[in-house]
Amino acid sequence: MNEPLLRSLTPSVLGILVRRGADFAAAEDAVQEALVEAVRVWPADPPQDPKGWLVTVAWRRFLDATRADTARRRREDRVDEEPAPGPTPGVDDTLQLYFLCAHPSLTPSSAVALTLRAVGGLTTRQIAQAYLVPEPTMAQRISRAKRTVSAVRFDRPGDVATVLRVLYLVFNEGYSGDVDLAAEAIRLTRQLAGAIDHPEVAGLLALMLLHHARRAARTAPDGSLVPLAAQDRSLWDTRMIAEGVEILQAALARDRLGEFQAQAAVAALHADARTAEETDWVQIVEWYDELVALTDSPVVRLNRAVAVGEADGPRAGLAALGELDPSLPRHTAAAAYLHERDGDLATAARLYAEAARKAVALAERDHLTLQAARLHARERH
Repeated sequence: MNEPLLRSLTPSVLGILVRRGADFAAAEDAVQEALVEAVRVWPADPPQDPKGWLVTVAWRRFLDATRADTARRRREDRVDEEPAPGPTPGVDDTLQLYFLCAHPSLTPSSAVALTLRAVGGLTTRQIAQAYLVPEPTMAQRISRAKRTVSAVRFDRPGDVATVLRVLYLVFNEGYSGDVDLAAEAIRLTRQLAGAIDHPEVAGLLALMLLHHARRAARTAPDGSLVPLAAQDRSLWDTRMIAEGVEILQAALARDRLGEFQAQAAVAALHADARTAEETDWVQIVEWYDELVALTDSPVVRLNRAVAVGEADGPRAGLAALGELDPSLPRHTAAAAYLHERDGDLATAARLYAEAARKAVALAERDHLTLQAARLHARERH
């Protein structure tokens, strides 16, 4: 079963149903049912026109649901509108759907969650992890958002800031999670950059390119994680880095600093260092200070604490880390790393093992477990 193909077709099929009059929540349910049917049928009988097949099946599922609640005459009228078999025009509705999901009637956080679920293809669990909230809380938030948009007209698309937040989270999930959506997020951000002259759109595109350029070096042949300091920098895509830096410099020159430009500046400083030892950690701390002022994000403060540990020594990093909530994701792993750099191997080994138990992603859990085992071995010798 070609799951990437199904995922790539979902936004277009959803957009077609919405344009034909289906309300958003009903359209999403119908598309999801069509995807389930595709998983069942396609392995034995793959269609010549996958998109047309999905549109036809999803529309039928929508009509079936509509028939249950409408009069017989209306049901018969709607059946006549069923699309004829044959190829479906290749229109990419994905970016439009991102804006439609960012509807003004929704709070930004609800709009992001709805888009990630309905268009981005992420699970409720993955979205909850990105927001640092329990899965049931996120499920309720998404359900409320669906009910809200089902009762409004999609004639007032949302703002750029909300769409950028969605694209950023989709990229992060695709870059490090279970679903490979990073390339799709870059493609859509390129589209947005071509349509809108906005420094933060450029900043986000630069950030994505600079991170994506290092992707080949992030994992070993056996699939294990390779920390940034240990990566083979010859595997980094220098052309992509150069493009990201050029886009970032043009955005910064406009003197309208935003969160994504500041994050891209940190990524550019990492990309500019020929070796890990040559990383300009002092500048990186300064950019994290800018990010803290812009966002006051606990995740940014955590990353800043690690950078302080590199720039001013591990004890300074641990002091900065001590000001943060220990339940913050990756707090324990950061503490383990800084304790190791400070020479306290026993504490570091214990914290690596604790961080491994908390890790959600298998690759991260394996990496932290190996760090704990490595330090235990050093202590024995």
